[in-house]
Amino acid sequence: MGGFIYNISLFFYNVFIRIAALFNKKARLFVEGRKNLFQRIKKAVAGSDAPVAWFHCASLGEFEQGRPLIDAFKQEYPDHKIFLTFFSPSGYEVRKNYIGADYIFYLPVDSKKHAKKFLDLVNPEIVFFVKYEFWHHYAKELRARNIPLLSTSSIFRENQLFFKKYGNFNRCILKNFTYFFVQDVQSLKLLESIDITNASISGDTRFDRVMTICKNKKELPEVASFKNGRKLMVIGSCWPEDLDVLIPFINDTDLKYIIAPHEIEEKFIERIERDLIKKVVRYSELKDFRDPSEFDVLVIDNIGMLSSLYAYGNYAYVGGAYGQGLHNILEPATFGLPVFFGNKNYTKFREARDLTNLGGAVALSGYDDLRNQFRAFSDETTYNIGSQINTGYVKDNTGATRKIIDYCKTILKP
Repeated sequence: MGGFIYNISLFFYNVFIRIAALFNKKARLFVEGRKNLFQRIKKAVAGSDAPVAWFHCASLGEFEQGRPLIDAFKQEYPDHKIFLTFFSPSGYEVRKNYIGADYIFYLPVDSKKHAKKFLDLVNPEIVFFVKYEFWHHYAKELRARNIPLLSTSSIFRENQLFFKKYGNFNRCILKNFTYFFVQDVQSLKLLESIDITNASISGDTRFDRVMTICKNKKELPEVASFKNGRKLMVIGSCWPEDLDVLIPFINDTDLKYIIAPHEIEEKFIERIERDLIKKVVRYSELKDFRDPSEFDVLVIDNIGMLSSLYAYGNYAYVGGAYGQGLHNILEPATFGLPVFFGNKNYTKFREARDLTNLGGAVALSGYDDLRNQFRAFSDETTYNIGSQINTGYVKDNTGATRKIIDYCKTILKP
């Protein structure tokens, strides 16, 4: 019964996404990106007899989580080809030209037929699914072919179907995995509660990624000119709900601001320009001005540079927690920035819970709370303590990538 429900759910999902593609850009990319997919994969891999490592990420966030592992694997096994797949357009469209992979495609929608056809073409020697990716037919077919399937940086919660009385089908998916590298003790205990013991705590590879970003930060002279020695707050992955809190704060404070919207949409940027009484400039227009420092607010109207911007900040606000969920706070934390975010949807992120408890980050109820908490961090001693907490936390949690690579050495030929 569980398999029937799974398959029928995917069928109706495909119907829905094709209808949505008529009106929605992301849905259209999802559909169009999978047209003639197997023919394109066949053409790409034709003529190569090199061993293949397949890495699958749902979206952009999971890619950033998997990236240090891809880079480390390539360094350890230079003869392997890297086959990278994405489920979501927000991952594929941004990273389709990533030079660290030899092949980059959308993942064919999970089905028994697709799994067999995909694996016949790609024939991976080892497979890595990052974090939340648990596809039934792919996992089952990989096990049938004795191909190692590793779940990396995975995290489990008690309310997931795997741990419900009626979750037997979902538990069977997990039992097709060769090994789980989980982020925390709770995840390990939850797996043990359903008799899955092929697992260990590795931590989160995102810590390795943000540490690499920090060590190899990009120099952005135009951003330095904009800042011009002033105190600056970087607002990353900003949503409309975040602006409701931030607009009055920005208007009332004497700081410089960089705002990086979660989605680069003209209406959203126009709202920023309309509602702020400060001088606002878009990043794409910054080069047209002789003195960028004359502006108070810089709006980023491109994708891909947020992680480098945090190097120029003194404070960070990270969006999403008033809505669907908090975005990456590790990037600003690794640069030692005290981090602010909304208090509605952040507790499922371990680093957010940890840093709020330690004092390096603050979950805010609204504008008044932001104003009061910022005033507290304006004290030099409080600021320095928060900064040291955040950099120390990131440093103490690195090393997950090396643990996974060491395991690979036990199952792969050198």
